[in-house]
Amino acid sequence: MSELRRQVLSEVRRRRTIFLTFIALTFIYISLIFVFGESGLIKYLEMKGKKAQLEREIKEMELTNMRLRKELQLLRENPFYIEKYAREEYRMARPDEYIFQYER
Repeated sequence: MSELRRQVLSEVRRRRTIFLTFIALTFIYISLIFVFGESGLIKYLEMKGKKAQLEREIKEMELTNMRLRKELQLLRENPFYIEKYAREEYRMARPDEYIFQYER
Protein backbone atom coordinates (compact mmCIF):
# COMPACT_ATOMS: atom_id res chain seq x y z
CA MET A 1 0.00 0.00 0.00
CA SER A 2 2.77 2.40 0.75
CA GLU A 3 4.25 1.75 -2.73
CA LEU A 4 0.92 2.70 -4.34
CA ARG A 5 0.66 5.78 -2.16
CA ARG A 6 4.19 6.83 -3.17
CA GLN A 7 3.31 6.41 -6.85
CA VAL A 8 0.15 8.48 -6.45
CA LEU A 9 2.04 11.24 -4.62
CA SER A 10 4.77 11.17 -7.27
CA GLU A 11 2.18 11.46 -10.03
CA VAL A 12 0.41 14.32 -8.22
CA ARG A 13 3.76 16.17 -7.81
CA ARG A 14 4.63 15.61 -11.47
CA ARG A 15 1.27 16.91 -12.65
CA ARG A 16 1.51 19.90 -10.28
CA THR A 17 5.02 20.65 -11.60
CA ILE A 18 3.82 20.44 -15.20
CA PHE A 19 0.83 22.67 -14.41
CA LEU A 20 2.93 25.29 -12.58
CA THR A 21 5.53 25.24 -15.38
CA PHE A 22 2.77 25.78 -17.94
CA ILE A 23 1.32 28.66 -15.89
CA ALA A 24 4.79 30.25 -15.47
CA LEU A 25 5.60 29.98 -19.18
CA THR A 26 2.21 31.41 -20.09
CA PHE A 27 2.74 34.32 -17.71
CA ILE A 28 6.23 34.99 -19.14
CA TYR A 29 4.87 34.88 -22.70
CA ILE A 30 2.03 37.29 -21.91
CA SER A 31 4.44 39.62 -20.09
CA LEU A 32 6.83 39.66 -23.06
CA ILE A 33 4.00 40.42 -25.46
CA PHE A 34 2.72 43.16 -23.13
CA VAL A 35 6.13 44.85 -23.02
CA PHE A 36 7.65 44.12 -26.44
CA GLY A 37 4.64 43.37 -28.65
CA GLU A 38 3.41 45.44 -31.57
CA SER A 39 0.97 47.24 -29.27
CA GLY A 40 3.16 46.80 -26.22
CA LEU A 41 4.39 49.15 -23.55
CA ILE A 42 7.56 50.18 -25.39
CA LYS A 43 5.61 51.06 -28.55
CA TYR A 44 3.09 52.96 -26.44
CA LEU A 45 5.81 55.05 -24.79
CA GLU A 46 7.41 55.82 -28.18
CA MET A 47 4.05 56.91 -29.59
CA LYS A 48 3.32 59.02 -26.50
CA GLY A 49 6.64 60.85 -26.96
CA LYS A 50 5.96 61.37 -30.66
CA LYS A 51 2.49 62.73 -29.84
CA ALA A 52 3.94 65.24 -27.36
CA GLN A 53 6.52 66.36 -29.93
CA LEU A 54 3.84 66.82 -32.61
CA GLU A 55 1.63 68.77 -30.20
CA ARG A 56 4.55 71.12 -29.42
CA GLU A 57 5.18 71.62 -33.13
CA ILE A 58 1.48 72.32 -33.76
CA LYS A 59 1.38 74.88 -30.95
CA GLU A 60 4.52 76.55 -32.31
CA MET A 61 3.05 76.68 -35.83
CA GLU A 62 -0.23 78.11 -34.52
CA LEU A 63 1.67 80.90 -32.76
CA THR A 64 3.64 81.63 -35.92
CA ASN A 65 0.42 81.59 -37.94
CA MET A 66 -1.25 84.04 -35.55
CA ARG A 67 1.75 86.38 -35.70
CA LEU A 68 1.79 86.29 -39.51
CA ARG A 69 -1.96 86.92 -39.73
CA LYS A 70 -1.62 89.93 -37.45
CA GLU A 71 1.28 91.26 -39.52
CA LEU A 72 -0.72 90.71 -42.73
CA GLN A 73 -3.69 92.57 -41.26
CA LEU A 74 -1.43 95.47 -40.26
CA LEU A 75 0.11 95.55 -43.75
CA ARG A 76 -3.36 95.70 -45.31
CA GLU A 77 -4.90 98.28 -42.99
CA ASN A 78 -2.26 100.43 -41.28
CA PRO A 79 -0.35 102.93 -43.45
CA PHE A 80 2.07 103.76 -40.63
CA TYR A 81 2.99 100.08 -40.30
CA ILE A 82 3.45 99.77 -44.08
CA GLU A 83 5.88 102.67 -44.04
CA LYS A 84 7.71 101.31 -40.99
CA TYR A 85 7.98 97.88 -42.61
CA ALA A 86 9.30 99.32 -45.88
CA ARG A 87 11.89 101.41 -44.04
CA GLU A 88 13.11 98.55 -41.82
CA GLU A 89 12.98 95.61 -44.21
CA TYR A 90 13.87 97.23 -47.52
CA ARG A 91 15.81 100.28 -46.27
CA MET A 92 13.55 102.60 -48.21
CA ALA A 93 13.39 106.35 -47.64
CA ARG A 94 11.37 109.26 -48.85
CA PRO A 95 12.85 111.31 -51.69
CA ASP A 96 14.17 114.05 -49.39
CA GLU A 97 15.61 111.72 -46.68
CA TYR A 98 19.03 110.17 -46.15
CA ILE A 99 19.68 106.77 -44.56
CA PHE A 100 22.64 106.45 -42.22
CA GLN A 101 23.81 102.94 -41.38
CA TYR A 102 26.04 102.14 -38.43
CA GLU A 103 28.04 99.00 -37.85
CA ARG A 104 27.03 97.05 -34.83
